[in-house]
Amino acid sequence: MFSADPGDNGCNPHAFVRDKLDALRKAGLWRKLRNLEGAPGPRILLNGRSVLLLCSNNYLGLATDERVKQAARAALDAFGCGATGSRLISGNLEPYRTLERELADFKGTEAALVFTSGYHANVGTIAALVGSGDCIFSDALNHASLIDGSRLSGADIHVYRHCDTNDLEEKLARHSAARRKLILTESVFSMDGDLAPLNDLVYLAKKYGAMLLVDEAHATGVFGSTGAGRIEELGLQQQVDIQMGTFSKALGSLGGYIAASQDLVWYLIHRARSLVFTTGLPPSVVAASAAAMRIVQSEPDRRENLWRNVGQLRKGLADMGFELGPSQSQILPLPLGEERRTMAACRYLLRNGVFVQGIRPPTVPAGTARLRITPSAAHSEQDIEQALSAFARLHDALRAPQPLSS
Repeated sequence: MFSADPGDNGCNPHAFVRDKLDALRKAGLWRKLRNLEGAPGPRILLNGRSVLLLCSNNYLGLATDERVKQAARAALDAFGCGATGSRLISGNLEPYRTLERELADFKGTEAALVFTSGYHANVGTIAALVGSGDCIFSDALNHASLIDGSRLSGADIHVYRHCDTNDLEEKLARHSAARRKLILTESVFSMDGDLAPLNDLVYLAKKYGAMLLVDEAHATGVFGSTGAGRIEELGLQQQVDIQMGTFSKALGSLGGYIAASQDLVWYLIHRARSLVFTTGLPPSVVAASAAAMRIVQSEPDRRENLWRNVGQLRKGLADMGFELGPSQSQILPLPLGEERRTMAACRYLLRNGVFVQGIRPPTVPAGTARLRITPSAAHSEQDIEQALSAFARLHDALRAPQPLSS
Protein backbone atom coordinates (compact mmCIF):
# COMPACT_ATOMS: atom_id res chain seq x y z
CA MET A 1 0.00 0.00 0.00
CA PHE A 2 1.43 3.37 -1.05
CA SER A 3 0.59 6.07 1.48
CA ALA A 4 2.66 9.03 0.37
CA ASP A 5 1.54 11.45 -2.34
CA PRO A 6 4.19 11.22 -5.07
CA GLY A 7 3.33 14.74 -6.21
CA ASP A 8 3.44 16.06 -9.76
CA ASN A 9 6.25 14.35 -11.64
CA GLY A 10 5.61 16.32 -14.83
CA CYS A 11 3.91 13.41 -16.58
CA ASN A 12 0.19 14.12 -16.27
CA PRO A 13 -1.49 12.03 -18.98
CA HIS A 14 -4.61 14.18 -18.86
CA ALA A 15 -2.62 17.35 -19.51
CA PHE A 16 -0.85 15.61 -22.40
CA VAL A 17 -4.19 14.64 -23.96
CA ARG A 18 -5.63 18.14 -23.55
CA ASP A 19 -2.55 19.68 -25.15
CA LYS A 20 -2.83 17.36 -28.14
CA LEU A 21 -6.55 18.09 -28.53
CA ASP A 22 -5.94 21.84 -28.36
CA ALA A 23 -3.30 21.51 -31.08
CA LEU A 24 -5.74 19.62 -33.32
CA ARG A 25 -8.37 22.34 -32.88
CA LYS A 26 -5.91 25.12 -33.68
CA ALA A 27 -4.69 23.29 -36.80
CA GLY A 28 -8.22 22.84 -38.14
CA LEU A 29 -7.92 19.06 -37.77
CA TRP A 30 -10.64 18.48 -35.18
CA ARG A 31 -12.86 15.51 -36.01
CA LYS A 32 -16.22 14.47 -34.68
CA LEU A 33 -18.56 11.53 -35.03
CA ARG A 34 -21.77 12.46 -36.84
CA ASN A 35 -24.92 10.64 -35.82
CA LEU A 36 -26.57 9.51 -39.04
CA GLU A 37 -30.16 8.39 -38.77
CA GLY A 38 -31.59 5.52 -40.77
CA ALA A 39 -29.95 3.17 -43.27
CA PRO A 40 -27.10 4.37 -45.54
CA GLY A 41 -28.94 4.64 -48.84
CA PRO A 42 -28.59 7.30 -51.55
CA ARG A 43 -29.98 9.73 -48.98
CA ILE A 44 -29.47 9.85 -45.22
CA LEU A 45 -31.17 11.60 -42.33
CA LEU A 46 -28.82 13.99 -40.54
CA ASN A 47 -30.25 15.96 -37.63
CA GLY A 48 -33.71 15.04 -38.86
CA ARG A 49 -33.05 16.38 -42.37
CA SER A 50 -32.82 14.32 -45.56
CA VAL A 51 -29.58 14.96 -47.45
CA LEU A 52 -27.81 13.30 -50.38
CA LEU A 53 -25.10 10.91 -49.21
CA LEU A 54 -22.03 11.26 -51.43
CA CYS A 55 -19.26 10.04 -49.12
CA SER A 56 -20.21 6.41 -48.51
CA ASN A 57 -18.33 3.35 -49.80
CA ASN A 58 -21.67 1.61 -50.43
CA TYR A 59 -20.85 1.79 -54.14
CA LEU A 60 -23.52 -0.62 -55.39
CA GLY A 61 -26.24 0.16 -52.86
CA LEU A 62 -26.11 -3.36 -51.43
CA ALA A 63 -26.04 -2.35 -47.75
CA THR A 64 -29.81 -1.88 -47.89
CA ASP A 65 -30.69 -4.56 -50.45
CA GLU A 66 -33.59 -6.64 -49.12
CA ARG A 67 -31.99 -9.95 -50.19
CA VAL A 68 -28.81 -9.14 -48.30
CA LYS A 69 -30.79 -8.19 -45.21
CA GLN A 70 -32.86 -11.37 -45.45
CA ALA A 71 -29.72 -13.51 -45.63
CA ALA A 72 -28.51 -11.81 -42.46
CA ARG A 73 -31.85 -12.40 -40.72
CA ALA A 74 -31.88 -16.08 -41.64
CA ALA A 75 -28.34 -16.59 -40.31
CA LEU A 76 -29.22 -14.68 -37.16
CA ASP A 77 -32.11 -17.05 -36.51
CA ALA A 78 -30.06 -20.14 -37.33
CA PHE A 79 -26.74 -19.31 -35.64
CA GLY A 80 -27.40 -16.54 -33.12
CA CYS A 81 -25.91 -13.07 -32.69
CA GLY A 82 -22.19 -13.69 -32.42
CA ALA A 83 -19.47 -16.20 -33.21
CA THR A 84 -18.52 -16.13 -29.48
CA GLY A 85 -14.98 -17.32 -30.10
CA SER A 86 -11.91 -17.24 -32.29
CA ARG A 87 -12.30 -19.10 -35.55
CA LEU A 88 -9.69 -21.60 -34.33
CA ILE A 89 -11.71 -22.39 -31.22
CA SER A 90 -15.50 -22.20 -31.52
CA GLY A 91 -16.18 -19.33 -33.91
CA ASN A 92 -15.86 -21.06 -37.29
CA LEU A 93 -19.57 -21.42 -37.98
CA GLU A 94 -21.05 -22.88 -41.18
CA PRO A 95 -21.57 -19.56 -43.02
CA TYR A 96 -17.79 -19.10 -43.10
CA ARG A 97 -17.25 -22.27 -45.14
CA THR A 98 -19.88 -21.21 -47.67
CA LEU A 99 -18.47 -17.71 -48.03
CA GLU A 100 -14.84 -18.80 -48.37
CA ARG A 101 -15.65 -21.46 -50.96
CA GLU A 102 -17.66 -19.01 -53.08
CA LEU A 103 -15.08 -16.26 -52.55
CA ALA A 104 -12.25 -18.42 -53.90
CA ASP A 105 -14.35 -19.19 -56.99
CA PHE A 106 -15.18 -15.48 -57.39
CA LYS A 107 -11.52 -14.43 -57.16
CA GLY A 108 -10.16 -17.32 -59.24
CA THR A 109 -7.91 -18.75 -56.51
CA GLU A 110 -7.48 -22.10 -54.78
CA ALA A 111 -8.66 -20.84 -51.41
CA ALA A 112 -9.77 -17.82 -49.43
CA LEU A 113 -9.71 -16.74 -45.80
CA VAL A 114 -12.09 -14.27 -44.13
CA PHE A 115 -10.89 -11.84 -41.44
CA THR A 116 -12.83 -9.58 -39.10
CA SER A 117 -11.97 -6.50 -41.18
CA GLY A 118 -9.78 -5.39 -44.04
CA TYR A 119 -7.42 -3.87 -41.50
CA HIS A 120 -7.12 -7.24 -39.74
CA ALA A 121 -6.48 -8.96 -43.08
CA ASN A 122 -3.64 -6.66 -44.10
CA VAL A 123 -1.95 -6.35 -40.72
CA GLY A 124 -2.11 -10.07 -40.00
CA THR A 125 -1.04 -11.23 -43.46
CA ILE A 126 1.92 -8.89 -43.86
CA ALA A 127 3.29 -9.61 -40.39
CA ALA A 128 2.95 -13.36 -41.01
CA LEU A 129 4.76 -13.32 -44.36
CA VAL A 130 7.82 -11.18 -43.64
CA GLY A 131 9.98 -10.21 -40.69
CA SER A 132 13.47 -9.18 -39.68
CA GLY A 133 15.88 -9.61 -42.59
CA ASP A 134 13.12 -9.28 -45.18
CA CYS A 135 12.16 -6.27 -47.32
CA ILE A 136 8.81 -4.65 -48.00
CA PHE A 137 8.33 -2.35 -51.00
CA SER A 138 5.28 -0.17 -50.42
CA ASP A 139 3.61 2.47 -52.59
CA ALA A 140 3.85 5.94 -51.05
CA LEU A 141 0.05 6.34 -50.96
CA ASN A 142 -0.87 2.93 -49.57
CA HIS A 143 -3.63 2.61 -46.98
CA ALA A 144 -2.81 2.81 -43.27
CA SER A 145 -3.49 -0.91 -42.82
CA LEU A 146 -0.70 -1.75 -45.27
CA ILE A 147 1.60 0.72 -43.55
CA ASP A 148 0.81 -0.56 -40.07
CA GLY A 149 1.18 -4.20 -41.11
CA SER A 150 4.57 -3.35 -42.56
CA ARG A 151 5.72 -1.65 -39.37
CA LEU A 152 4.45 -4.49 -37.21
CA SER A 153 6.29 -7.09 -39.28
CA GLY A 154 9.77 -5.85 -38.37
CA ALA A 155 10.89 -6.06 -42.00
CA ASP A 156 12.89 -3.29 -43.67
CA ILE A 157 10.42 -0.95 -45.38
CA HIS A 158 11.22 0.77 -48.68
CA VAL A 159 8.59 3.25 -49.85
CA TYR A 160 8.57 3.84 -53.60
CA ARG A 161 7.14 6.92 -55.28
CA HIS A 162 3.44 6.64 -56.03
CA CYS A 163 2.85 4.28 -58.97
CA ASP A 164 6.48 4.81 -60.07
CA THR A 165 7.69 1.42 -61.28
CA ASN A 166 11.13 2.81 -62.18
CA ASP A 167 11.66 3.84 -58.57
CA LEU A 168 10.33 0.48 -57.41
CA GLU A 169 12.69 -1.44 -59.69
CA GLU A 170 15.67 0.59 -58.50
CA LYS A 171 14.83 -0.33 -54.90
CA LEU A 172 14.21 -3.99 -55.76
CA ALA A 173 17.56 -4.21 -57.54
CA ARG A 174 19.38 -2.56 -54.63
CA HIS A 175 17.91 -5.04 -52.14
CA SER A 176 17.81 -8.13 -54.33
CA ALA A 177 19.74 -10.17 -51.75
CA ALA A 178 17.01 -9.85 -49.11
CA ARG A 179 15.72 -13.16 -47.77
CA ARG A 180 12.11 -12.44 -48.73
CA LYS A 181 10.66 -9.51 -50.66
CA LEU A 182 7.04 -8.34 -50.59
CA ILE A 183 5.51 -5.66 -52.83
CA LEU A 184 2.41 -3.93 -51.47
CA THR A 185 -0.09 -1.86 -53.44
CA GLU A 186 -3.72 -0.92 -53.61
CA SER A 187 -5.29 -1.57 -57.00
CA VAL A 188 -7.61 1.46 -56.67
CA PHE A 189 -6.12 4.06 -54.34
CA SER A 190 -8.65 5.03 -51.73
CA MET A 191 -8.01 8.76 -51.51
CA ASP A 192 -6.99 9.66 -55.07
CA GLY A 193 -9.03 7.12 -57.02
CA ASP A 194 -6.19 6.37 -59.43
CA LEU A 195 -5.11 2.89 -60.52
CA ALA A 196 -1.95 0.94 -59.79
CA PRO A 197 0.08 -0.34 -62.78
CA LEU A 198 -0.66 -3.97 -61.95
CA ASN A 199 0.80 -5.51 -65.11
CA ASP A 200 4.13 -3.82 -64.44
CA LEU A 201 4.06 -4.82 -60.77
CA VAL A 202 3.48 -8.45 -61.71
CA TYR A 203 6.45 -8.28 -64.10
CA LEU A 204 8.75 -6.76 -61.46
CA ALA A 205 7.66 -9.24 -58.80
CA LYS A 206 8.58 -12.12 -61.10
CA LYS A 207 11.84 -10.53 -62.22
CA TYR A 208 13.09 -9.98 -58.68
CA GLY A 209 11.53 -12.99 -56.96
CA ALA A 210 9.17 -10.92 -54.82
CA MET A 211 5.71 -11.72 -53.53
CA LEU A 212 2.94 -9.33 -54.60
CA LEU A 213 0.00 -8.39 -52.37
CA VAL A 214 -2.72 -6.34 -54.06
CA ASP A 215 -5.36 -4.63 -51.94
CA GLU A 216 -8.62 -4.68 -53.91
CA ALA A 217 -10.76 -3.02 -51.21
CA HIS A 218 -12.09 -0.35 -53.59
CA ALA A 219 -12.04 -2.53 -56.72
CA THR A 220 -14.03 -5.55 -55.54
CA GLY A 221 -17.58 -5.27 -56.86
CA VAL A 222 -16.73 -2.36 -59.13
CA PHE A 223 -14.14 -3.56 -61.69
CA GLY A 224 -13.98 -6.75 -63.75
CA SER A 225 -16.47 -8.64 -65.88
CA THR A 226 -18.06 -10.27 -62.82
CA GLY A 227 -17.09 -7.56 -60.34
CA ALA A 228 -14.14 -9.48 -58.87
CA GLY A 229 -11.83 -6.47 -59.23
CA ARG A 230 -9.01 -5.09 -61.32
CA ILE A 231 -7.04 -8.32 -61.07
CA GLU A 232 -9.91 -10.05 -62.87
CA GLU A 233 -10.22 -7.18 -65.34
CA LEU A 234 -6.56 -7.62 -66.33
CA GLY A 235 -6.60 -11.43 -66.24
CA LEU A 236 -3.96 -11.62 -63.51
CA GLN A 237 -5.65 -14.06 -61.12
CA GLN A 238 -2.89 -16.64 -61.50
CA GLN A 239 -0.06 -14.10 -61.35
CA VAL A 240 -0.84 -12.10 -58.22
CA ASP A 241 0.29 -14.01 -55.14
CA ILE A 242 -2.12 -12.50 -52.64
CA GLN A 243 -5.45 -10.85 -53.40
CA MET A 244 -6.79 -8.87 -50.48
CA GLY A 245 -10.14 -7.13 -50.25
CA THR A 246 -13.12 -6.21 -48.11
CA PHE A 247 -16.83 -6.84 -47.85
CA SER A 248 -17.45 -3.43 -46.28
CA LYS A 249 -17.48 -1.28 -49.40
CA ALA A 250 -19.21 -2.32 -52.63
CA LEU A 251 -20.61 -5.43 -50.94
CA GLY A 252 -22.21 -3.38 -48.18
CA SER A 253 -21.33 -5.69 -45.29
CA LEU A 254 -18.25 -6.10 -43.06
CA GLY A 255 -15.02 -8.08 -43.08
CA GLY A 256 -11.79 -8.53 -44.98
CA TYR A 257 -10.36 -11.43 -46.95
CA ILE A 258 -7.29 -12.96 -48.48
CA ALA A 259 -7.62 -15.02 -51.67
CA ALA A 260 -4.53 -17.05 -52.57
CA SER A 261 -3.11 -20.57 -52.82
CA GLN A 262 -4.31 -23.26 -50.44
CA ASP A 263 -0.86 -23.46 -48.86
CA LEU A 264 -0.75 -19.74 -48.16
CA VAL A 265 -4.23 -19.80 -46.62
CA TRP A 266 -3.23 -22.69 -44.35
CA TYR A 267 -0.11 -20.78 -43.37
CA LEU A 268 -2.17 -17.71 -42.41
CA ILE A 269 -4.55 -19.85 -40.36
CA HIS A 270 -1.51 -20.82 -38.30
CA ARG A 271 0.44 -17.54 -38.33
CA ALA A 272 -1.85 -14.53 -38.81
CA ARG A 273 -2.22 -13.22 -35.27
CA SER A 274 -5.11 -10.94 -36.23
CA LEU A 275 -7.06 -14.07 -37.17
CA VAL A 276 -5.92 -16.36 -34.36
CA PHE A 277 -6.53 -13.89 -31.52
CA THR A 278 -9.79 -12.27 -32.68
CA THR A 279 -13.39 -13.40 -32.32
CA GLY A 280 -14.94 -14.37 -35.65
CA LEU A 281 -17.45 -12.17 -37.44
CA PRO A 282 -21.12 -12.60 -36.51
CA PRO A 283 -22.68 -15.29 -38.74
CA SER A 284 -25.33 -12.82 -39.91
CA VAL A 285 -22.59 -10.58 -41.32
CA VAL A 286 -20.86 -13.51 -43.05
CA ALA A 287 -24.13 -14.62 -44.66
CA ALA A 288 -24.88 -11.07 -45.78
CA SER A 289 -21.46 -10.88 -47.47
CA ALA A 290 -22.11 -14.11 -49.37
CA ALA A 291 -25.52 -12.88 -50.53
CA ALA A 292 -24.05 -9.56 -51.68
CA MET A 293 -21.26 -11.33 -53.57
CA ARG A 294 -23.80 -13.41 -55.49
CA ILE A 295 -25.74 -10.28 -56.44
CA VAL A 296 -22.56 -8.57 -57.65
CA GLN A 297 -21.96 -11.44 -60.07
CA SER A 298 -25.54 -11.82 -61.28
CA GLU A 299 -26.49 -8.15 -61.68
CA PRO A 300 -23.90 -6.30 -63.80
CA ASP A 301 -26.42 -3.49 -64.29
CA ARG A 302 -25.47 -2.25 -60.83
CA ARG A 303 -21.94 -1.56 -62.02
CA GLU A 304 -23.34 0.05 -65.16
CA ASN A 305 -25.51 2.36 -63.05
CA LEU A 306 -22.54 3.26 -60.87
CA TRP A 307 -20.34 4.15 -63.83
CA ARG A 308 -23.16 6.18 -65.40
CA ASN A 309 -23.47 8.22 -62.22
CA VAL A 310 -19.70 8.59 -61.92
CA GLY A 311 -19.51 9.83 -65.52
CA GLN A 312 -22.37 12.30 -65.08
CA LEU A 313 -20.89 13.70 -61.88
CA ARG A 314 -17.33 13.82 -63.22
CA LYS A 315 -18.38 15.66 -66.40
CA GLY A 316 -20.57 18.11 -64.51
CA LEU A 317 -17.82 19.00 -62.04
CA ALA A 318 -15.23 19.34 -64.81
CA ASP A 319 -17.54 21.60 -66.82
CA MET A 320 -17.75 23.91 -63.78
CA GLY A 321 -13.97 24.16 -63.68
CA PHE A 322 -13.27 21.81 -60.80
CA GLU A 323 -10.09 19.75 -61.15
CA LEU A 324 -10.58 16.17 -59.97
CA GLY A 325 -7.01 14.97 -60.07
CA PRO A 326 -5.89 11.62 -61.48
CA SER A 327 -8.96 9.52 -60.59
CA GLN A 328 -9.89 6.70 -62.97
CA SER A 329 -12.42 5.13 -60.65
CA GLN A 330 -15.62 5.73 -58.73
CA ILE A 331 -13.68 7.81 -56.17
CA LEU A 332 -13.70 11.47 -57.18
CA PRO A 333 -11.29 13.61 -55.12
CA LEU A 334 -11.78 17.36 -55.30
CA PRO A 335 -8.55 18.90 -53.97
CA LEU A 336 -8.95 22.15 -52.01
CA GLY A 337 -5.57 22.17 -50.25
CA GLU A 338 -6.05 24.01 -46.97
CA GLU A 339 -7.79 22.11 -44.19
CA ARG A 340 -10.10 24.87 -42.93
CA ARG A 341 -11.18 25.74 -46.46
CA THR A 342 -11.99 22.10 -47.10
CA MET A 343 -14.13 21.76 -43.99
CA ALA A 344 -15.89 25.05 -44.76
CA ALA A 345 -16.76 23.58 -48.17
CA CYS A 346 -18.21 20.50 -46.43
CA ARG A 347 -20.41 22.68 -44.24
CA TYR A 348 -21.53 24.72 -47.24
CA LEU A 349 -22.52 21.61 -49.19
CA LEU A 350 -24.39 20.23 -46.19
CA ARG A 351 -26.40 23.45 -45.90
CA ASN A 352 -27.25 22.87 -49.57
CA GLY A 353 -28.43 19.31 -48.98
CA VAL A 354 -25.32 17.28 -49.87
CA PHE A 355 -23.25 15.34 -47.33
CA VAL A 356 -19.62 14.99 -48.45
CA GLN A 357 -16.76 14.56 -45.99
CA GLY A 358 -13.48 16.41 -46.10
CA ILE A 359 -10.31 14.33 -45.99
CA ARG A 360 -7.49 15.92 -44.01
CA PRO A 361 -4.15 14.94 -42.48
CA PRO A 362 -3.14 12.43 -41.28
CA THR A 363 -5.31 10.56 -43.81
CA VAL A 364 -3.68 12.56 -46.63
CA PRO A 365 -0.44 14.60 -46.66
CA ALA A 366 -0.53 18.15 -45.29
CA GLY A 367 -1.65 20.69 -47.87
CA THR A 368 -3.61 18.12 -49.91
CA ALA A 369 -6.98 18.19 -48.11
CA ARG A 370 -9.83 17.34 -50.41
CA LEU A 371 -13.48 16.47 -50.70
CA ARG A 372 -13.80 12.75 -51.40
CA ILE A 373 -16.92 12.31 -53.53
CA THR A 374 -18.31 8.80 -54.01
CA PRO A 375 -21.57 8.34 -55.91
CA SER A 376 -23.52 5.10 -55.67
CA ALA A 377 -25.34 2.92 -58.17
CA ALA A 378 -28.45 3.67 -56.10
CA HIS A 379 -28.39 7.40 -56.88
CA SER A 380 -30.87 8.53 -59.51
CA GLU A 381 -30.13 10.94 -62.33
CA GLN A 382 -32.10 13.54 -60.39
CA ASP A 383 -29.90 12.93 -57.33
CA ILE A 384 -26.78 13.63 -59.37
CA GLU A 385 -28.35 16.77 -60.84
CA GLN A 386 -29.20 17.99 -57.33
CA ALA A 387 -25.62 17.35 -56.25
CA LEU A 388 -24.25 19.25 -59.23
CA SER A 389 -26.47 22.22 -58.42
CA ALA A 390 -25.01 22.31 -54.92
CA PHE A 391 -21.46 22.06 -56.28
CA ALA A 392 -22.16 24.89 -58.72
CA ARG A 393 -23.10 27.12 -55.78
CA LEU A 394 -19.97 25.94 -53.96
CA HIS A 395 -17.85 26.82 -56.99
CA ASP A 396 -19.16 30.39 -56.87
CA ALA A 397 -18.71 30.60 -53.09
CA LEU A 398 -15.09 29.47 -53.31
CA ARG A 399 -14.35 32.34 -55.69
CA ALA A 400 -16.29 35.02 -53.84
CA PRO A 401 -14.38 38.02 -52.39
CA GLN A 402 -15.22 36.89 -48.87
CA PRO A 403 -13.26 33.65 -48.20
CA LEU A 404 -15.47 30.64 -47.60
CA SER A 405 -13.31 29.58 -44.66
CA SER A 406 -14.24 32.70 -42.72
